[in-house]
Amino acid sequence: MLILLLFAFISGLVTILAPCIWPLLPIILSSTTTGGKSKPLGITLGIITSFAFFTLTISYIVKIIPLDPDILRLFAVLIIGFLGVTLVVPKLTQIVEGLVSRFSGKFAGLTQTKDQGFRGGMITGLALGIVWSPCAGPILATIATLAATQSVNLGIVLVTVFYVIGVGIPLFAFATTGSRFFTRSKLFSPYTLAIQKVFGVIMVLTSVAIYTNYDKVIQVRLLDAFPSYSNFIFDLESNETVKEQLNILKGKKEMPKESPMNKNIIMVTPSNTLPNLGAAPEFVGIAKWLNSDPLTMKGLKGKVVLIDFWTYTCINCIRTLPYVTSWYEKYKDQGLVVVGVHTPEFEFEKKTENVLGAIKQYKINYPVAQDNDYRTWRAYDNHYWPAKYLIDAEGIIRYTHFGEGKYEETEKNIQSLLKEAGSQVKNNIVETEDQSPGIRLTPERYLGTGRRAFGAFSLFGDWEEEQEYIQSVNNSVLEMDFYAKKVHLVITPKTAADKIKVLLDGKAVDEANEGSDVQNGYVQFKSESPNDLYDLIDSDKGSGNYKIRLELESEGTKIFAFTFG
Repeated sequence: MLILLLFAFISGLVTILAPCIWPLLPIILSSTTTGGKSKPLGITLGIITSFAFFTLTISYIVKIIPLDPDILRLFAVLIIGFLGVTLVVPKLTQIVEGLVSRFSGKFAGLTQTKDQGFRGGMITGLALGIVWSPCAGPILATIATLAATQSVNLGIVLVTVFYVIGVGIPLFAFATTGSRFFTRSKLFSPYTLAIQKVFGVIMVLTSVAIYTNYDKVIQVRLLDAFPSYSNFIFDLESNETVKEQLNILKGKKEMPKESPMNKNIIMVTPSNTLPNLGAAPEFVGIAKWLNSDPLTMKGLKGKVVLIDFWTYTCINCIRTLPYVTSWYEKYKDQGLVVVGVHTPEFEFEKKTENVLGAIKQYKINYPVAQDNDYRTWRAYDNHYWPAKYLIDAEGIIRYTHFGEGKYEETEKNIQSLLKEAGSQVKNNIVETEDQSPGIRLTPERYLGTGRRAFGAFSLFGDWEEEQEYIQSVNNSVLEMDFYAKKVHLVITPKTAADKIKVLLDGKAVDEANEGSDVQNGYVQFKSESPNDLYDLIDSDKGSGNYKIRLELESEGTKIFAFTFG
């Protein structure tokens, strides 16, 4: 545990180098131009306190109190913007301080001048801690996951505390240095008031950027410009000791001494050097098998098995399907069995007819298991769409890959295990277009209230808003800024005659930028399986900053989530 706490501290310490925190630094610097020596400490304590508190407790709060978490974020943005206005209009600062002094005058010691800077800094810091989203490595991702699933324990609290202490040290140094630079420098002292107004404008503009979610665009571009940070933080936190400690925090127990996971220490190691990752769990809780009779891992002994966890509206999964289907067709006669474990992200994805429509659309000929209750997902302790588990002829997991990419590596490992099982396999690799984006695009945007990102899009007219989706009512319009080439949207129309008009940058889409499911500016719904992922935009100008507008002309159309390519 001590090693994990040390790495959590170091991870927090280097966060000052992360592009994800840079958009907040101007606010911190702006806030230190007034308020005295104690203000940097107030800002720092405010940030780390509110970030830690809300990260660990927000899911509990929302469960107990029917509170939309976005309200907290909006409140924080308003505070930041208001504090910026007080720098631009100094008289407003005097009025506010007078009101605060009269309100708190009844409490001894609260109106002392020496405390004014600290209290003001604390307010700013508390607001910043709510809106700040750090670049997440494995440690912070574990904190967020356990908090979201209401599995917080003493260990995760300690890891969070050490992480925020690490964050706080460089932030305090930055704030203190900035305060001294602007308050003590003779060069800037004649222009103090003008500097404060400039920084006030910066705070207001930053609050607007956070409200509109444009700060995330800035972060993405910074990460594009400095991609080495993400690699650095994952490399830092991905050593085996940290992984073991994180697994303990997640409630995973060490494998027993006689398990296959530990037997690989004494067993004969195959020549291909792929590791022994333990026995593959059985398929459990499968609602229905498609393209096949029910299968078992025991019955597949002697075959090389590739298990692909996917769901048919996930664009990342869809991009991998050309490879998975090609591997199956190429190696099925040499002993490869592919099993697509379809684990739904949305309620309507549980419908067999919808999955069958996707199987037909993507020409999937291998067995597909409907894991509607996540039982096989949990048996494999899986956390990702898509995820691939490669299992040898003895039923042992030998290779895993999560997300897109590494197609050549995966296929070579398939070949290696087939040869190990005695098959004659050629070494040539499937050649197909890699559709995984090479740059960072706008992330997935969920429209339902349960997973909605604040400021991700704007709604006009009347809508019904549910946990997983929003539904058109009257004059329903959605607008959203994005950075990508392609836009995909999960839609459930009331009927195939529903009408959705698609506009890009204020103009109806045409042949130059319409997706494969749009004609004459309108979405064309599929008659056999209308509940699906639809391609709306495919710009011939490539990836860039665009605004999409959807005008839903029918009542009862449900839209779930955007993905980008």
